[in-house]
Amino acid sequence: MYSEDDLLPISGLQHVLFCERQFALIHLEQAWAENLFTAEGKILHERVDAEGHESRRLFRQEYAMSMRSLEHGLIGKTDLVEFYLKPEGGVAEAVPVEFKRGRDKEEDWDRVQLCAQALCLEEMLGITVARGDFYYFGAHRRTHLEFSAELRAATLTAIQRARAILAGERTPIARYAKAKCDRCSLIDLCMPRWTAGGGKRVSQFIAAELEAGREGCSR
Repeated sequence: MYSEDDLLPISGLQHVLFCERQFALIHLEQAWAENLFTAEGKILHERVDAEGHESRRLFRQEYAMSMRSLEHGLIGKTDLVEFYLKPEGGVAEAVPVEFKRGRDKEEDWDRVQLCAQALCLEEMLGITVARGDFYYFGAHRRTHLEFSAELRAATLTAIQRARAILAGERTPIARYAKAKCDRCSLIDLCMPRWTAGGGKRVSQFIAAELEAGREGCSR
């Protein structure tokens, strides 16, 4: 069991699967920067959080619900949880729902994040959470996700990898990939084109910056 002071943000699992260096920059070095994509995502979630609650006799919606798991060492907030209630009282089923900009992805980044929410709900409610939903605004439709044994295993692996990076207290070197890096809000902090080659390229970058500074002073 983890302590309250040692809980990993659920959002960090998406970061570590997308890019381990990005995860370390955010969660080890406390670096963050906004770009168009992160700003749009923030506005989207603020709009979702403002929706409020819906309640019927055997159905309830909870927006912006906080959650945690001391067993897995996770903490976070889900966009929406839909509760299906038993007539005699208690929760029969809980379905976490995530709202995302864009469209469904081949990679498991989003699916692992949603599965981690299910792990928290299972511990909090004492029930099995078998499924969750996504609403991708780019596709304008809701899709369903079963929390299979394979997805649960992938989620636990992501948790272990994130904790290993935090325990090692070392930011991985950059590996430039245009499709990822050019969309990342941390590209100017990460400098993947310079740091991907190791110390030699970092030295070249520093030398270039110093030379540019000298030229600026001579004008």
